[in-house]
Amino acid sequence: MAFSSGSGAGAPMAEINVTPLVDVMLVLLIIFMITAPLMQHKIRIDLPQATINQNPETPPDPIDLAIKEDGSLYWNDSAISDMELKAQLAVTAQRAPQPELQIRAEKATRYEIVAKVMADAKNQGMVKIGFVTTPAPRQ
Repeated sequence: MAFSSGSGAGAPMAEINVTPLVDVMLVLLIIFMITAPLMQHKIRIDLPQATINQNPETPPDPIDLAIKEDGSLYWNDSAISDMELKAQLAVTAQRAPQPELQIRAEKATRYEIVAKVMADAKNQGMVKIGFVTTPAPRQ
């Protein structure tokens, strides 16, 4: 509230200063006039559609390929040679859906043996290759 400057007996003025209120209202009006047309812009979003699969296909059992320290290979716990491995990988790569090849190598196995097996699997068309490790013993 404003006070008089001495023309009365020191009584307060009864007038309200509306200039700051009008300034704020004009600024808000301009802001809303600028932003209102921008809010009319629509963005098209293609949401994925949910489908119900009546016959869910179970994934095939993974193939366990063990590599021993000396380089010997075991396909699902049965011994296999390098040539038989390539043949088995070629046959398995043609299956649909393709099973995962899980390589389980001993700790002391040389990396070049594991790399050769992975290269053979890739060259035969295997795309799902995983590694299996044994957990460390608890003390």
